[in-house]
Amino acid sequence: MSVGPVEARERPTIPPSMVERMTLILDAFPGRTTRLTLEEVARATHLPRSTAHRILDQLLKLGWLQHAGFGYCLGPRALQLAGAAGDTSELRAVAAPHLHDLMLRTGLTVHLAVLDEGCVHYLDKLGSRTAVTVPSRVGGYAPAHCTALGRAMLAWLPAEEVDELVGDDLRAMTTSTVSDLASLHRELHRVRVRHGLAVERGECYDDIACVAAAVHAPEGPIGAISVVGDSTTAYERVAPLVLDAARQVSRELYPDLEHRRGRVLRSV
Repeated sequence: MSVGPVEARERPTIPPSMVERMTLILDAFPGRTTRLTLEEVARATHLPRSTAHRILDQLLKLGWLQHAGFGYCLGPRALQLAGAAGDTSELRAVAAPHLHDLMLRTGLTVHLAVLDEGCVHYLDKLGSRTAVTVPSRVGGYAPAHCTALGRAMLAWLPAEEVDELVGDDLRAMTTSTVSDLASLHRELHRVRVRHGLAVERGECYDDIACVAAAVHAPEGPIGAISVVGDSTTAYERVAPLVLDAARQVSRELYPDLEHRRGRVLRSV
């Protein structure tokens, strides 16, 4: 059947070059939180499904995109180019009221941090007079392997990635610090068994203990929330509050996270 002039005008023109097609696919991802399946990419770009799949594979290999459990999202290369890899403003904005509520309910110091190579990078710190006794600061760093914040995030990464991030020589901050990879992996297993709760007592700083839980995105942990006090603090009381705060931040950042990943964070 011949195509009339109106139908010809309405039919999208597929770009002839590979560069144009790759650009077309990347343009389908307007932000770092955008998650698309293969079918959604093909529909948004008007590319044949097989063509879209072939180009997506290339973009994955080159780091422009990455798998997000149920589909695709922007990869580290695209985020770095856009300056979005280090943009934590959305995470901080969503977490802020939950951190404040957690501080009021526990009376303890509260942290928000992200993973930066083998360290945790503190984004926020809230607390009353007790906050001055906690030797952390906004913008500061601490080793991930001996902090509850770090373990809360490391626990959800592949073992090989954990080894690469922390290295073979685990820095001893105190006499209680986990000092080898085997012990660290056992502790990360305990975090997963505790449904995401990481606990640390006197390993990063003497006489200070901490409980933390990760904030999740479809592709993995993007941050963590912790409550800090002295080593005598009854963390059994505050641990559920920390876990709930992290889950609420995850849901607000990624409303369809549970549905599209096909699982509920409470089962992690």
